[in-house]
Amino acid sequence: MATDATDGIPTRSRSNVVIDGIRDMITSGRLVPGSRLPAERELSGLLGVSRGPLREGVRALVILGVLETRQGDGTYVTSLGPGQLLEPLGMLTELQSPEDSVHMLGVRRVLEPEAAAHAAVRMTEADLAEAERILAVGQTLLDGGTDVDLEAAIDVDTDFHSLIARASGNPAFAAIIEALVGRTARARLWRAIHQHGAVETTQQEHRAILDALVARDPDRARIRMSVHVLGVEEFTAAHLSATAGRAVDDSDAQS
Repeated sequence: MATDATDGIPTRSRSNVVIDGIRDMITSGRLVPGSRLPAERELSGLLGVSRGPLREGVRALVILGVLETRQGDGTYVTSLGPGQLLEPLGMLTELQSPEDSVHMLGVRRVLEPEAAAHAAVRMTEADLAEAERILAVGQTLLDGGTDVDLEAAIDVDTDFHSLIARASGNPAFAAIIEALVGRTARARLWRAIHQHGAVETTQQEHRAILDALVARDPDRARIRMSVHVLGVEEFTAAHLSATAGRAVDDSDAQS
């Protein structure tokens, strides 16, 4: 493990000092969104670390969306918006195994019905019109025959759920829901849905959700979204179980 040449303390421990120190400067109000960090020499002195650990800690905070480096202009605190700070959650979902993706859907089942209920009383007419446009695209895909464009279907699904989450008026809802099912997991799910002929069912469930939103009925919106996401979760679990069963049968047949 690399160590700080000044005192033999592991560099990683020193970089954690930097992360904790900058976090404390933000939570105390010394740094606010948009603030420029002190010059490297000054910040090193304030935190009691050398430049190596300082740079490592700053890089970590850039990855986490807390800081941003502007070429030739220094390092700044970001807006600290939920979308930025929760972006690493998207990496977590992308790296999950297919089996673990069911757990992510379980979290969606807790969050998305509430987002829909909030959206039912907050969506603007423009939001509703956009939701209608999105589902019209989905219907066009279905009307084109059995060979559904899965990439376009994924876009419809993503856009519809993201719009509702944003319309809930809670940026944290939107950021978490957006991250919970990344594009890789969503593509894997939609391939399975298409193979089982369930694309039309998904479109119908989306339509039922939109009808509840148009009616400004939060209870119906909550129930419709809950039924939809639960169905997706159960479908995914059953599909994975069937896939695992076929793999075992194939293995037995080969042995």
